[in-house]
Amino acid sequence: MEITLAQLPCREGCVADNLAQALAFIERYAKGGNLILFPETQLTGFAAAQGDTDYALQSDGAELLQLVQASRQYDVALVIGFLERTDKGVFNSTVLITPEQGVYLHYRKTHLWPDERNTVLRGDTLVCGVWRGTRIGLLICYDLEFAENARALAVMGCQLLLVTNGNMDPYGPVHRNAALARAQDNQMFVAMTNRCGEGDGLQFAGESLIVDPLGREVAGMGREAGALSATLDFTLLEQARSHYRYLDDRRLPLAREAQWVEGEEGRRGWPLG
Repeated sequence: MEITLAQLPCREGCVADNLAQALAFIERYAKGGNLILFPETQLTGFAAAQGDTDYALQSDGAELLQLVQASRQYDVALVIGFLERTDKGVFNSTVLITPEQGVYLHYRKTHLWPDERNTVLRGDTLVCGVWRGTRIGLLICYDLEFAENARALAVMGCQLLLVTNGNMDPYGPVHRNAALARAQDNQMFVAMTNRCGEGDGLQFAGESLIVDPLGREVAGMGREAGALSATLDFTLLEQARSHYRYLDDRRLPLAREAQWVEGEEGRRGWPLG
């Protein structure tokens, strides 16, 4: 599979401009059968500083329909983020759009950054699905900092973790390190596309990257807008798991059943059974 990172800026509330930019990127970089990964909330931008989310989109609205049509026209899969309006409220969402299924995976951010907790609702479901033989999982930005998310997707069979990201200065290195760790911990590919440029008073960090199942960077970007493509060698999945497999070697009872034990001089430890 060839994957293309679309490291782009966007403008809060300027949905038409953001959509036009995404469609132009697709027209230029779609190669037939590749997957294009955009940043977090690329279609809408984040909620405004005063909490405005009037520009949030419906998941079955005209904007998403245009992306579905582009996916089918160019035979390309798309992963893109947006503020989603529902009957319950607004979510920070990401979808995987494929030529075959349209909106195939629909994920709502489960771990909210402090600044967005008063404006969007928290999702409660992780999603994973197969596109053309590859099992794909989705996360959004801050989700990547929680090892449990990626591990849960790995248990679901995820081979390629895709992260839409909107990470800003000075936190850029945090997500780079997290992407390397999640790939190595779960022996799977991780691709992360981060927003770049300025917006809503923030400077976004860029530095999008792709990591292989051995925890090695396949390709990475700087801070400027642009595209980066790489072909993923899925034989590395078996290579990474050939001598040991973390999912098989886990000792879950240690976390599930262990209790603190008081020892001499107040020392404490976890009993091993």
